[in-house]
Amino acid sequence: MLFLALVLFLVTVLIGATGCASDSGQGGSDPLPAWNATPHTQSITEFVKRVTTADTPGFVPAEDRVAVFDNDGTLWPEAPDVFQLQFVLDELKRRTPGDPKLAADPMVQAALRGDLAALLAGKGHDGLLHVLALTHTGMTTDEFDDSVRTWLASAKHPRFDRPYDQLAYLPQLQLLNYLRDNGFRTYIVSGGGADFMRVFSQRVYGIAPEQVVGSTGTVEYELREGKPVLIKTADYVFVDDKAGKPAGIHQFIGRRPILAVGNSDGDQAMLEYTTIDNPHPSLGVLIHHTDAEREYAYDAHPPLSGKLVTALQEAGTAGWTVVDMKADWNKIFSS
Repeated sequence: MLFLALVLFLVTVLIGATGCASDSGQGGSDPLPAWNATPHTQSITEFVKRVTTADTPGFVPAEDRVAVFDNDGTLWPEAPDVFQLQFVLDELKRRTPGDPKLAADPMVQAALRGDLAALLAGKGHDGLLHVLALTHTGMTTDEFDDSVRTWLASAKHPRFDRPYDQLAYLPQLQLLNYLRDNGFRTYIVSGGGADFMRVFSQRVYGIAPEQVVGSTGTVEYELREGKPVLIKTADYVFVDDKAGKPAGIHQFIGRRPILAVGNSDGDQAMLEYTTIDNPHPSLGVLIHHTDAEREYAYDAHPPLSGKLVTALQEAGTAGWTVVDMKADWNKIFSS
């Protein structure tokens, strides 16, 4: 009899521990401990609760819970320059001593002397695309992936003195997990190179490579020594930035997001596409870099990229949440 009572007690405890969990997946603990309890944080958690509460007007079926995140400046820093550009510069430094033709290239020389203005000159940033082509094409996709992994294993951020892949924003990692716990599928939609981000996206963010939408070039199939390989080319480049982001979402995801998170004017079109005339409840979020002590502070005058002017102006009328990094995040990086 005592044994039966004990069994019933344990069953009751287990049911109490699991049966009270709802579609929100929040449980009893704070799902966002690196976020301060501010109205901006509340706007995000209330939105998630709204779209995951069954039998209410705001409920969104799980298949339509798509969240898209920019990468540079949104999931990790983009200062003093975007991390992929630092990879390019380090690759040039590594390769030019043994390659006189590469060393003589005017755009390579501009890159090595830090003349980023020359690389970014012109509407199409032809100089930057040129050095990207030199360091990102003509090799197999596996060779490129290996070069990124090697760089990540050795390179460190000049200010934080930590490997670049250890600089993901802790509040954003928690937000990604919180969304996935609530039935969202999370995607990266970034102007950065898709192949570059896919090397680490699963390990760093928990975002599978196939859920990374970025700038891409074409690849060509070959058999080399009886083995199938894909060769990276620059025959056609899709730039996943500004108006390219909604186009990329349509082309590669095929569903309209209900949550979009960015940090710059380059993300404005993505937030508009997500929140204007969406048949589902939706939310746009901008990360405002306001913390010079723990990270960086900029908007209209970023160190290199991430200008935030027109999107910040639109946020008020559009009802977007503007996250103040200094006020809303009690921690920036993991310990």
